Parts: sequence; C-alpha cells; structure tokens
Amino acid sequence: MRPGPQIGGFVLPNALFVAPMAGVTDRPFRQLCKRLGAGYAVSEMVTSRPDLWDSLKTSRRANHEGETAPIAVQIAGTEPQMMADAARYNIDRGAQIIDINMGCPAKKVCNKWAGSALMRDEPTALAIVEAVVAACAPLGVPVTLKMRTGWCDTERNAVQLARGAQAAGVALVTVHGRTREQGYKGWAEYDTIAAVKAALSIPVVANGDIDSPEKAAQVLRATGADALMIGRAAQGRPWIFREIAHYLDTGAHLPPPATREVQGWLLEHLQDHMGLYGERAGVRTARKHIGWAVRALPGGEAFRAVMNTLETADAQHRAVATFFDQLADAHPLLPQPVIAPAANQDQIARHA
Repeated sequence: MRPGPQIGGFVLPNALFVAPMAGVTDRPFRQLCKRLGAGYAVSEMVTSRPDLWDSLKTSRRANHEGETAPIAVQIAGTEPQMMADAARYNIDRGAQIIDINMGCPAKKVCNKWAGSALMRDEPTALAIVEAVVAACAPLGVPVTLKMRTGWCDTERNAVQLARGAQAAGVALVTVHGRTREQGYKGWAEYDTIAAVKAALSIPVVANGDIDSPEKAAQVLRATGADALMIGRAAQGRPWIFREIAHYLDTGAHLPPPATREVQGWLLEHLQDHMGLYGERAGVRTARKHIGWAVRALPGGEAFRAVMNTLETADAQHRAVATFFDQLADAHPLLPQPVIAPAANQDQIARHA
C-alpha cells in the first residue's frame, strides 16, 4: 500500500488510521491494530482539565510505555489556554502529535460545549486551534484536528472551519461524515468530506462507516481523501486493517485469518490489557473486547454470557483459550461474520 500522509516530520507507513474511541483505543488496542496493519492510531481523548490529570483514568490514557511512534494524543476541552496547557502536559509524557477533538457527539461532552459542540462556536474553536498550535510549534509537535460535518443538517460548516484550522497551522484534518445530531445513526455521507479535501492543501482523512475492503476503496474514490480512519469496524476485528491494505494493493481479498492466529492475538491482547489496568479493572474492561471478538462466531453469544460471569484474569484467559481451541477444531480458518452494509450505496455510487 502507498505510504500514508506526512504529519510534521512523520511519514506514516500507510493510509489506514485507528479512530480515537473513548474506552476502546487504549494503548493495548492501539498496539494490536498497528501490529495488524494500521499505519497510525490516535489515543482516547484526554481531558484538558488539570484537576483531572492525576486521576487514574487520565494517567492510564497518558501512558505510552512501549508504544510505537508516532504517539498521537487527542485532547478535549473548551478553553484555549487550558487546551494549550493540556497539549504541553501530554507532550511531556511522550505525545509526538496532538489531535484536537471537535468530533465527539457524546452528550456529557457536548453539554459542556466541548467535542463537536465547538463547531457551533467557530471563534472559540479557532481560538483553541491557534492556542494549541502556538504551544506545540516551538516543541516541534504537529497538531491535527478531528471534526464532524457540522452540528446538524442545517449547520454544516466543516469546510469553513477546516479552512480556518489550516490557516492556523493544523497539519491534518479528519472529518467524520455525520453531523453531531446524527450521533452514529443513519449513514455517513462523503460529499462534505470531498468538499473539505477540495478546499485544503493539507492532508484530509475520511471517517465513518468504513467496514470492508470494498467500502474503503469506494470511500477513497468518493472523497479523494489522503487516508481512511476506521473505528467501530475494528472492534473485535483489528485485522481489518491488513485486509483493507491488501485489497487496496491487489484488488483481491486475503483469506480469513487462521482461528489459532486470532486466538493468539486475543490472548496477547488480554495480557497487555491486564498489564495496563490490573486484574480488578482489567477483567471488567476486557469483557467488551472479548465480546466483540466472538459475537458473530458460532457459539459466541452463549460464550459472552459465560464470560460476563468470570471474575479473574486467569479464568478469562482459560475460557478464551478453550473457546478458540474448540472453534479451531471445527474451523481452521475463522468463520466470516455476516456484516450488514453500513453505507448508503446510492450515495457512494455517485462518486465511484
């Protein structure tokens, strides 16, 4: 696959990005996705509130021990100076790229006028960009921006805001093809992403409903984007990155991974996960990753019900190993799940 875009001094190995997802894209998950074909991953968002920096949640999100470069950290907040301070705080802890969150649709974020709510207040949004760039530039750290198409159907201002961000010194813009009002419902649209790409000279990344190799190729054609960002489709299926990379290179599909391979990836991920969270929190938070990995497999739903009753890391590890041992006996290659189309194909066809 062609090299990815350049962000500051970093030329990315490919154009496939892992989306920042709160409660998902922690260090073990980012590392797994990179091992399986992602060229770049952005952390869960870190709050700009200094009174929360010493919290266990923030300290885990700011932990980059052993993480492969470039280390990209997303920050969220509403005050320019606090966001600048948050950028410096994370750079001191290893961040090599700072990403500004103007895409999160969560009510608890938007109700405080952070995340995608900032798109409704362009002066404040651009003041934040300017302050963060001013803090990062002397340290040689590039700044990127993730946004949505706008607040709602009648307030689509991604092009205008992206132009302002580029003028302020942002090195790359990612656009999720939904408004904040949509959340994750309905279909992502790519016309707005294409318009942002046409308006900017810096790299633009397309995000939203990219869940298969064919869809990845279609979105690239539809938007002209420099890279693709994948979020929910990687949950439980982190090898989607190598599948997409192979398809974009060859036009052919990789065979499904060996069931034993998937077993090994998941067990190693569990070990890394426990190392970050400890057993008590790790057992609880690992359940979702295990559930995503098995939900579409034969016997997966019954196994999830059992998994949610286990209280120790050893019990989880043994149960996962046994489940995949039995699955491998019947299916040497991982059974392929049925994936419902996640995009409006009529909308895509206009650009294909």
